Amino acid sequence: MLLIDAAYVHDLLTYRDCIPVMADAMQMLSSGTTEQMLRNILPLDHGRMFGIMAGTMGPGGAWGAKLVSVTPERADPSIPSHQGVVILFDPASGAPACQVEAGAVTAIRTASASAMATDRLARADAGVAAIIGTGEQAWHHALAMREVREISEMRVWGRSTQNARALADRLSQETDCPIVVSETVQQAVDGADMISTVTAAREPVLLADWVQPGAHINLVGSSFDGPREIDNALIARSRLFADSSASVRAQGAEFRHALKSGAISDAHLLGEIGEVLSGKIDGRVGADDITIYNSLGHVIQDIAAAALIFQKARAGA
Repeated sequence: MLLIDAAYVHDLLTYRDCIPVMADAMQMLSSGTTEQMLRNILPLDHGRMFGIMAGTMGPGGAWGAKLVSVTPERADPSIPSHQGVVILFDPASGAPACQVEAGAVTAIRTASASAMATDRLARADAGVAAIIGTGEQAWHHALAMREVREISEMRVWGRSTQNARALADRLSQETDCPIVVSETVQQAVDGADMISTVTAAREPVLLADWVQPGAHINLVGSSFDGPREIDNALIARSRLFADSSASVRAQGAEFRHALKSGAISDAHLLGEIGEVLSGKIDGRVGADDITIYNSLGHVIQDIAAAALIFQKARAGA
C-alpha cells in the first residue's frame, strides 16, 4: 500500500487539476452514481471527536473511507486540530491501494470545490474577492479563486488583525493582485463579488445588509448543525445550493436555523451544485442574484481527490 504524506499531496494535487475532479464528483453524487454515509462523529473526552466517513464512486470506481481526529484544545498549537487519513481501495483487487494524509487533501479539495461552485454561480465579471477567516482554508480559498476568475482585489478579515496581516503578507508573496486587510467584515464585503466564509464562528459574522446584489458566497466554515456564519436574512435573500441536499437538510446549521425560524421554507434549498453543473436546475438567473454554495464537505470529494493523487503518484508525476 502506498503511503502519501502531506508534502507529497501538496506536490501532486493542484487546484487546477482538482477543480474539474470536484465538478465530476458532485455531478456523480447528484445523479445517484455514488454512495456515501452521512458522517459519524464519536465524542471523546475533553471535547475531542473522532469522525468516520465512507463512500464509493459507484460501479467500477474507487471506494474508501476518511478517518479524522479532532482535538480543539491541545498543548502544542502548531499541531493541526484535525488529523487523519484517507484510505483508498483498488476497485480491481479490492485491496487497500493507498493511505493519504487527510488534512492536506481536505484543505485543497474543499477550496477547489468552492472554486468550482464560484465558477458556475458567480457573475462572469466578478473580480473582487473577500476571504472571511484567516486559517488554512482561508489561504487555500484565496489561491483557488484565482483559478476561476481574474481577481482585481482580495480582501482579508479575521478576528485577529495580526493573523489577517500575516495571511495578507503570505498572499502578497504568492499572488500579483492587491491584498487588503479589512478592519471589519462589513468593510471586507462592501462591493465584493465573491465571498468565502471560512471561520470557526459560533454566531453569524456576515449579515444580509452588508452583501451587495449579485454577490456569490461560499459558505464553508460550519460543517454541522450548530455554528452559523451568516444570518437568516442572508439565507432568505439568496439562491441557495448545497453540495448535498440531504446533508444540508440534516446538518446545515444556517439552513436549519433559517427554516426553524420561519425565514424560509424547505423549498428555499433549490438543489445541489451537481444538478447546476449538469444543467438539471438553474444556478444564477439574474445579475442581481445573491447565490450561496453551502459546503459541508463529503467523503466522495476526498475519495475523488485521493484517486487523482494515487494516479499521479503511480505514474511518477
